Amino acid sequence: MIFTSFHRHGLLAVTLLMMAGCSTAGDLSRSALGYAAPAAASDPRYAAFEDHGRALPAIPAAHLTDENVRQLVDFYGPEAPGTSVVDPAAHFLYLVEENGKAMRYRVGVGKAGFAFAGNATIARKAEWPGWTPTPNMLKREPDRFGPYAGGLEGGLGNPLGARALYLYRGGRDTYYRIHGTNEPATIGRSVSSGCIRMFNQDVIDLETRVPVGAEVVVRSASEPVA
Repeated sequence: MIFTSFHRHGLLAVTLLMMAGCSTAGDLSRSALGYAAPAAASDPRYAAFEDHGRALPAIPAAHLTDENVRQLVDFYGPEAPGTSVVDPAAHFLYLVEENGKAMRYRVGVGKAGFAFAGNATIARKAEWPGWTPTPNMLKREPDRFGPYAGGLEGGLGNPLGARALYLYRGGRDTYYRIHGTNEPATIGRSVSSGCIRMFNQDVIDLETRVPVGAEVVVRSASEPVA
């Protein structure tokens, strides 16, 4: 049965996430300095454009491999259309569509992204979200996180990128996020921090397709997407 591993490990995963938070704080030293505009994208979907008054840079062509760009693929899972299915081990997110298809997005996965499995709901969405370290993070590493205790406003220098989707279970925050990134080179890789990160252009596309209340399923390493 799918997600039996969640019943064994779900409580532990949520506890770890509540302690650590879903932060890309490891990137703050670079991201807070701003995001320099890269060379033009080779795919027009990843070109530069203005988003709510912010000039969103293009994704460099070097990162737009066939595997990294979003595309419609065959999908054989049991999830209903409208469900987002995350396969952290393979670094993909699938938005299930009708007739056995899904829109596939390439993602980068942080430590918190591997610590969670099971079902959740998108409880809220944010455009150009701000980020604030949790009390536990401030207590554990005051020198590192103290400068951001008042929060880091949304923008190109914020490691959550252009959009964030906040996942809840049973009305409670799981501290699991699907979000953008200002480091496109990390897409398709395992990174030191954060949850599930996407190209900014991709997370904007996903955010427009999924409403608040939509279901998200995060597969464990033993339950890859076919």
